[in-house]
Amino acid sequence: MRHAKATCKLGRTTSHRKAMFRNMVTSLLMEERIKTTDAKAKELRRIAERMVTLGKRGHLHARRQALAYVRSETAVKKLFDELSVRYRDRAGGYTRIIKLGWREGDNAPISMVEFLQEGDQRKAKKKAAAKKA
Repeated sequence: MRHAKATCKLGRTTSHRKAMFRNMVTSLLMEERIKTTDAKAKELRRIAERMVTLGKRGHLHARRQALAYVRSETAVKKLFDELSVRYRDRAGGYTRIIKLGWREGDNAPISMVEFLQEGDQRKAKKKAAAKKA
C-alpha cells in the first residue's frame, strides 16, 4: 500500500530518480520549457517551484541550497537574477503543464512544462481583480 507517500517512484531506483530530476530541473531552468511524460511533469513541477522559492529568498544560504540540487552554476545564476525577479510579486504557481498528446513509440502521455511569462501574470491579476469587483 502507498498510503501517505509524497512522490511517485516512476519505476526507477532512488538514485536514478534523483539524478533524473536534478537534470530535468536544470534543463527547465536553462530552457524555461521542456517536454516529458505527464507523471514526470507533475513531479518536476514540485521541484521547480521549490527552486523558484529559493531564488525569491535571495540570500546566500538559499543560493547554496539551490546549488546543492541544480547541476549548473549558470542555471542558478539565471534562477536568482531573472526568474526570482520575474516572480517577485507572485505567491506560487510559477509553472504550467500543457498536455500535448501521446508519444509515437509507446503511446505514453506527453506534456510540456514551462515557466509562466510576464503576460500570463497580467492576465491572472486581471482575472483576480474581476472576481473581486
